[in-house]
Amino acid sequence: MRKVDPEKHAAKRRLILDAAIACFSRKGFHGTSTAEICAEAGMSPGNLFHYFPTKHTIIAAIVEEERQETAEIFRKLNEEADLLAALLGFMDTVLDLAGDPAYASLALEIAAESMRDERIGILAATNDAELKASLAALLREAAGRNQVDPAIDAEGAARWIAAVIDGIFSRVAVDPGFKPKEERSMMRRLLGRFLRP
Repeated sequence: MRKVDPEKHAAKRRLILDAAIACFSRKGFHGTSTAEICAEAGMSPGNLFHYFPTKHTIIAAIVEEERQETAEIFRKLNEEADLLAALLGFMDTVLDLAGDPAYASLALEIAAESMRDERIGILAATNDAELKASLAALLREAAGRNQVDPAIDAEGAARWIAAVIDGIFSRVAVDPGFKPKEERSMMRRLLGRFLRP
């Protein structure tokens, strides 16, 4: 029996995911064929299907990867001395991602697919619940340190911050004049005034 080299296996998965992300960003999930992903990755269909049996498993892996990355970001945010500054820095990152046309397109494609495919919808809902829980936990800790308004409803504020994040990506889709990276000072002013003690 042939042994699997974990590093080579991980590298191939990464190659496929990067190729799929590029294709999904350009043509959408339903507009992309597995043949196009194979061409982008420079591999045969048999090789691709060894790692991901369907396009659904590819998009599920992308959603899961996003969940893990967000969890790691919040782990680091919670280590910061000034949690309000850390949260505003996180929102700067959101603006940067929304300003990347490929990332913004992929985020909206995943959101659309979560409405069409129940399995992706469950994964996306899990990511959303974890994001809101992480935001609420950060806000509660920040309130305990008097870095945000101690009277704030952490769960309610987390829902609204998540809605702002979703709105940023939606605004990019419908308003070509909206440049997320140029909105940094306004976003910081709005959230800062809302959250400060």
